[in-house]
Amino acid sequence: MPIIEMHLLEGRTVEQKRRAAAAITAAAVESLGVRSDQVRILITEHGPENFSVAGKTSGERAEQAAAGNPEPPALESAR
Repeated sequence: MPIIEMHLLEGRTVEQKRRAAAAITAAAVESLGVRSDQVRILITEHGPENFSVAGKTSGERAEQAAAGNPEPPALESAR
């Protein structure tokens, strides 16, 4: 029985989460050969101050973008 966890920032609609659950279930059925009633999906939503990238919360990043100071693009690694 596959148990699939999704961690999302708050703000997705119920319809979006339902479509994602249906699509993920279909993918698990096809790729793993399980029945749809065996697939479990756990969706955990996080507020903007409970999710961070590169040491800045999503709230901080949104504030910077609103102030016209978007994050600089990531540097490409040396070849």
